[in-house]
Amino acid sequence: MRLRLQHRTEGIVIRFTAGRAGSGINVVRRGPVSGGVREPGVSDSQNNKVNLSEKLHQFTERWSPRIVGELNGQHVKLAKLEGEFVWHHHEREDELFLVLRGHLSIHLCDRVIELDEGEFFIVARGVEHKPVAAADTHVLLLEPVSTLNTGNVRNDRTVDAPKRL
Repeated sequence: MRLRLQHRTEGIVIRFTAGRAGSGINVVRRGPVSGGVREPGVSDSQNNKVNLSEKLHQFTERWSPRIVGELNGQHVKLAKLEGEFVWHHHEREDELFLVLRGHLSIHLCDRVIELDEGEFFIVARGVEHKPVAAADTHVLLLEPVSTLNTGNVRNDRTVDAPKRL
C-alpha cells in the first residue's frame, strides 16, 4: 500500500508519502525570497526535500520527538515510539499522528484508535489520550510549535525543546 497526501497553503506545498518502499516528506515554499536572505520563520526544510528515512537514522531515543520541518506555526516532527506513554492532553493544540512504520494504539477515555502504516489520527485539543506502541514504531507528528509532548503533564519524558534535525 502506498499513501500520498498533499496539502497546499499560503504558497507552501507539503507532500507526505508512506509505503513499503519507504516514507518521505517534501515541503516546498513557492515564491521569491528577497535578496537571498531567508524570510523570518522560514525553515531550511521549506526550500529543500526532506528524506524521512535519513532523518530517522539520525537518532535512537524513544518518545523524544525531533523537528524536521516548520510551516505556518506548525512543527513537523519525527518520533520513535515503543511501550506506553503517559495519559495527557493539550489545552490549546490539536495533534496529528501519522504512522510511518509499525503500529500505534492511541488510547482515549472511551475507545482505542488502532493505526497501521500509512494511517493517521488527529487528537483534538483537550482530549485525554495515551499513545502505546507494543513494538518499535515510527511516527510523523504535525502540531503547533507551542505543543509540549507531554501536554499538561511534566515528567521524565517531557521534552521542553525538541532537537532539530
